[in-house]
Amino acid sequence: MFKKKKKEEENKLHTEYGILKNTVYMLKKAREYSPALPAFMGIGIISHSLMNYLWTFISKFILDILERQNEAGSSDIAPLLHTLVWVAAAEIVSTGLNVLTDNRCWYNMILVRLRMITERVAKVLTLNYQVLEQPDILDMHNKASMAANNNNEGLEGMLHKIYNIGANALTFIVTLTTISVLDIRLILILVAISFVQFLFFRYTVKKDKKMVWDKLSPVWRKIDYMQQATQNFDYAKDIRLFGMKKWLMAKQHEILSEKQEKRLYNIKLWIYNSIFANGMLVLSTAAIYGILIFTFLGRDISIGDFTLYVGLSTAFTSALTNVLNDLGGFKQCSLKVDDFRSFIDLEFDNGENCIDIPKTDKYVFQFKNVSYRYKGQEGYALKNLNLTLEAGKKLAVVGLNGAGKTTFIKLLLRLYDPTEGVILLNGTDIRKFRRNEYYGLFSPVFQNVEIFAFPMAENISMKKTEETDRELSRQCAEKAGLKEKLDTLEKGVDTELLKILHDDGIDLSGGEKQKLALARALYKNAPVIVLDEPTAALDALAEYRLYKSFNEIIGGKSAVYISHRLSSTRFCDSIAMFKAGELIEQGTHEELLYKGGAYAEMFEIQAQYYKSENSGENEGLREEAAVIG
Repeated sequence: MFKKKKKEEENKLHTEYGILKNTVYMLKKAREYSPALPAFMGIGIISHSLMNYLWTFISKFILDILERQNEAGSSDIAPLLHTLVWVAAAEIVSTGLNVLTDNRCWYNMILVRLRMITERVAKVLTLNYQVLEQPDILDMHNKASMAANNNNEGLEGMLHKIYNIGANALTFIVTLTTISVLDIRLILILVAISFVQFLFFRYTVKKDKKMVWDKLSPVWRKIDYMQQATQNFDYAKDIRLFGMKKWLMAKQHEILSEKQEKRLYNIKLWIYNSIFANGMLVLSTAAIYGILIFTFLGRDISIGDFTLYVGLSTAFTSALTNVLNDLGGFKQCSLKVDDFRSFIDLEFDNGENCIDIPKTDKYVFQFKNVSYRYKGQEGYALKNLNLTLEAGKKLAVVGLNGAGKTTFIKLLLRLYDPTEGVILLNGTDIRKFRRNEYYGLFSPVFQNVEIFAFPMAENISMKKTEETDRELSRQCAEKAGLKEKLDTLEKGVDTELLKILHDDGIDLSGGEKQKLALARALYKNAPVIVLDEPTAALDALAEYRLYKSFNEIIGGKSAVYISHRLSSTRFCDSIAMFKAGELIEQGTHEELLYKGGAYAEMFEIQAQYYKSENSGENEGLREEAAVIG
């Protein structure tokens, strides 16, 4: 029952556009990204078709000349030489044109595919965070990646199929017209043989898609994860210190075995298809020679004519088989274009009713009966939350791990939308605002700080080189506590980070990374600052100093401080205590201590373990930077 329900959900996300619509779609993309491609394809179709039967006619003319000269007893080679000159010229022109168009078509088809890969990447970068976390969406993305990353199938493969079908269809029409006057039985037999081969080919294609490539989608996702886990520097220390090599290799082997099983099945399917196709080829060749011999018995026919009809019949069979097989392959490519378009067309926002963010200095956020439940989970991560963040106020959100703090932040930032209830911005449901504009209201600092392999200035501005204010980047870095680090760097904020793209790149310590994240928040200068446990890599005293300094820097901006340590609570206007997904206490530091509830208990537990070598400073900070030992 569960599998059936999951299948129904996947079908709702996946759209079957159909071969005709996908053909139009790909031709539009070809014209959009490579305007010359349709013209090259048209010329190539003609030249490629001509090459299929050109030598059949040339052979007939040469054999006829030789036969006439033999009958006349003539040894004059002038007519033959004259014919050969024209033959050579025609061959040079047609071959050159064919090679030119084939190469230009191939190059431009690759270009179209690469531009469409850019579309896919852009979609990933703009897709809702909440949606991107879902396994079925990740599988859709993997399918879209496979459709765009293979030059013989999917997007580019469909363009190749359009090109090949056009050339073979033209060959089919020319040869059909020529041999139809000969014997209709030959055409009917060849069509029947080709159609039987096509049916088997189509069966193979459908079986291959269903039993191999569709089932490989989650496997690709697992392989991507294992590559990241085994090659990413962030995992390297744990892998070595915990001796994880054998365990990870076993996991890798398990996943690759699953992939190998499907690929072996894929190979077996196509071996059977190849055997069947070759059997049909032998049968069609026997039919051609048999019927032609029977047809020409007792007739006065030249060797050239016989050669011509054999060549045209063979070209006819080949063209018809190729057209039918390409149509089968065309269906397969179309299914992969469906995968690509289904992902590109994913839309979870109602853009028609979106309104502008109000232009004001005061933004008030109100949670009204907000609950959130993760997909596939029975319990709520956050339940019936009612909370208001006033403009210009500082809110500390505290609680143990799993209390619901991070879920609260993701809802506030609109990385998630509530399962129940509503979040209001100045009295308006935040879902009515354009998502990207809403994101602009926040300067977030997260616990896990991701560093990009670009200069430090761009890592702070999070903008392109030409849009980055280097001086402002430096100022923000110094305010965030990176002045000493900058003084040691010869290139200052122009220093490349990481060694992935630049050999002279540097890495930052955990504390430096979090200070860099604070600099990002300062540079963005949004009206609301959100710090989601960004100081986890710092000791309690350093955390307190940084929070206090940062609080002074941001001035009258609204701020939300998330932490399981309590170093930020004294200078916040309000404290919200979470437990098991619910807001259990709210008030000022003094109010909650006086109440003697969960917050007071947590504070006392942390405070008794707080130690400082500087006893005088300890007295002043004991109530501000307590830490669990």
